[in-house]
Amino acid sequence: MRTYCIINSSEVDSVDFAQVLQTSKDTLSYSSDGSKAILKYEGDQPSFLSGKIEYTHEEILEVLATDEWTSDEPI
Repeated sequence: MRTYCIINSSEVDSVDFAQVLQTSKDTLSYSSDGSKAILKYEGDQPSFLSGKIEYTHEEILEVLATDEWTSDEPI
């Protein structure tokens, strides 16, 4: 089962990309202001994410639909 966590962008450098499904900081989804990022993984929560809230796919979709994660600015 795929699980998601939100981290502060300042924590990205401490991510062990061998334990998550993304391959680098460039493949993360970031909040509109760039202050947060989403990690996804399967199985047990990696130790570097200890204490972080875990989200299901449905829950993270709800988070992504909020103003914090969407922007009206053109890409």
